[in-house]
Amino acid sequence: MSEFLYHITSREEWSQAQSEYLPVNFAKEGFIHCSYHQQIVGSANKFFHGQRNLVLLKIIPQKITSNIVDENLEGGKVMFPHIYGPLPVDAVTQVIDFPCEQDGSFCLPQIG
Repeated sequence: MSEFLYHITSREEWSQAQSEYLPVNFAKEGFIHCSYHQQIVGSANKFFHGQRNLVLLKIIPQKITSNIVDENLEGGKVMFPHIYGPLPVDAVTQVIDFPCEQDGSFCLPQIG
């Protein structure tokens, strides 16, 4: 797996991470939702429409020791990467501001 993974979260939730990051819903779901580059905007518009104070984490998958599984748990054909364990903070190579537009939709931010 050489492609970067991306995860959308609140700035507040990310700022609380120390050596590892776990989203607030991890205990309930058991994994961290991620996207590939081409899936970022679709995921943002579906699950985060109108939310403010978000960041996009650019993740190096090779630095993750937990299982990463490509799957679609909603029965569709498009596969999404899920991390089944904590995300080491040092696996995040970039934290990108991810504001929504006036209408609540998202556009792809500048990613280095």
